[in-house]
Formats: sequence, structure tokens, C-alpha cells
Amino acid sequence: MRMNQEERRFDFHGLGAALKRAREEKGWTQAYVAELVDRDSRTIMNIENKGQYPSFDLFVKLITMFDVSVDQFIHADGGARSSSCRKHIDVLLNSMNEKELVVIEATAEGIKKARETEVPE
Repeated sequence: MRMNQEERRFDFHGLGAALKRAREEKGWTQAYVAELVDRDSRTIMNIENKGQYPSFDLFVKLITMFDVSVDQFIHADGGARSSSCRKHIDVLLNSMNEKELVVIEATAEGIKKARETEVPE
């Protein structure tokens, strides 16, 4: 008996960006990581920059090596459907440090205030 399940396609771009950020924080090159996991550096580049799906084995190696939690990417929208723009913004926000987040917060507050003072057409 086949269960009726919603088919979801995982967008690997956010996780690839998180892996890249973690790699860069360690000061490691793509070539070095590729050597550690016995892959070609082009494979690492495609995972990080193009959202290419790695094999499950490589996926586990990379998230373990860089201590990257996948929860935020799998459950980023709490199960609700979000626009691709909102998902992309979430990925970008997850990649920012505290100072950058303060700038984004102030920008969002400024946009909100500007919208409140707009004269309706």
C-alpha cells in the first residue's frame, strides 16, 4: 500500500552556502576539502555554489566536518509554504554575522516606517 505523501524537493542552495561559509571560516580551500572527502574540487564547488545534490555519504561527511545543522534548511518555514524570494532571504540572513543583521534590521524598520508615512493613492 502506497502512502499519500506530498512530494517535496529540497533546495540545496542554502545548505551549500552554509557549507561554503563554514569552510571559509576554517580557512580551507575547496581543493583541501575535496581531498579530505576523496572527491574532485569541482564537486565541492558545485555543491557550494550551484546547490548540487551530493551523495548521501558525502552529505553526511560535509555536515559532520563543518558541524552544520540541517534543521534550519529542512524546517525553515515550519512546514508552511513560503515564496522562493522569502526562502532566499532566509538563507542570506542565516549567513550573516550579528553586525550585518543589525544593519538589515534597521533597514527593515526604515522601510516599515516609510510605508506607514506613505500617502495612499
